[in-house]
Amino acid sequence: MAEEQRFEATGRRKTSVARVRIRPGSGQIIINGRSVEEYLRRDALEMIMVQPLQLTETRDKFDIHISSSGGGLRGQAGAMSLGIARALLSSDPTLRATLKRAGFLTRDSREKERKKYGLAGARKRFQFSKR
Repeated sequence: MAEEQRFEATGRRKTSVARVRIRPGSGQIIINGRSVEEYLRRDALEMIMVQPLQLTETRDKFDIHISSSGGGLRGQAGAMSLGIARALLSSDPTLRATLKRAGFLTRDSREKERKKYGLAGARKRFQFSKR
């Protein structure tokens, strides 16, 4: 029995982490045991997630299983996108130039800045009163 080809990658965005496993198949995408439409609930988020697949024209060539946690749905969709791009890269290194040029291999490192003591938020101050 031959080992079926399977490629794994991790994507991160804000506080979200997505573990992505792809293998040759019919284009089925499962996220945390549910379908894409059921999990993400918005077409815009689904579009963000599948952009690397559309760019490389591999939407119907791989079955994708994603385990996602942390953050909100928007951050998770970004993490899934990065994970999918990295998994595609491990499956076919010739896609690197295409994915890199489109910016799908760059991790968006922006995180929420922590609130500081004595302030209303990270940078916002309380209203100043002279009297």
